[in-house]
Amino acid sequence: MAAFHTGLTSVTFRQKSAAQIAALAAEAGLEGIEWGGDVHVPPGDTAAAASAARLTREAGLCVTSYGSYYHALPQEDFAPVLRSAAALGAPVVRIWAGDRPWEQLSEAERETLAASVRADARDAARGGIALSFEYHRGTATQTRAGALALLEAVGEPNVRTYWQPNPDITQGEQLAEIDCLLPYLSHIHVFTWTGANIRHPLAEGEARWREYLSAIRRAGGSRFLLMEFVRDDSEADFLADAAVLRRWAEEENQKGESRP
Repeated sequence: MAAFHTGLTSVTFRQKSAAQIAALAAEAGLEGIEWGGDVHVPPGDTAAAASAARLTREAGLCVTSYGSYYHALPQEDFAPVLRSAAALGAPVVRIWAGDRPWEQLSEAERETLAASVRADARDAARGGIALSFEYHRGTATQTRAGALALLEAVGEPNVRTYWQPNPDITQGEQLAEIDCLLPYLSHIHVFTWTGANIRHPLAEGEARWREYLSAIRRAGGSRFLLMEFVRDDSEADFLADAAVLRRWAEEENQKGESRP
């Protein structure tokens, strides 16, 4: 079984229609799409979800996940998110871990967040759906310590975490994050950024990404490498980046197959 598959997050091209995104992902030779909940598949709009699922299938691709913007906060309702995920046929719902770093939360706030995610995870499990945290600054998964603490506090087998590089920390710190989170790793958001969120061609980050992928491969299993954002929101840059990503995935999978 291949360790890495390739895909696209629909939020990469918020300005395009779902049909255009499915066609572009197929043209790029990718395997799947994570459909975003902000534009293309709004929570509760099951007709939009079913349409995106159909377009994905017709393009010869799979739905990797539902990229929601649900933060598991007390004022939010998870039910519409779950309905859309089911209509989309998404095996995973990407959720956000609150709206502040774990280190800034009181003990009561930590318990409330964990309890909310735990209840949501149990609801999702009844439909065979997993939850996975966005690994992101400004949330409880901003640091590896916070992410691990939250995952352990939730304690549900269908809750995992994405990972993506943080341009504000060192390469050594990035690799330490991966190593810490290996047992919980889900899909990976892929991009090459430098400080201040400056976007670069994916190939400029090859040396760094080769180290990330080698480390991630140790987790075993398979996961999607999901392209997220490209320089200037350009189709040409996207297609070039997709070719790079496919090459990385193929070469890394070959390395895995050649190991005894």
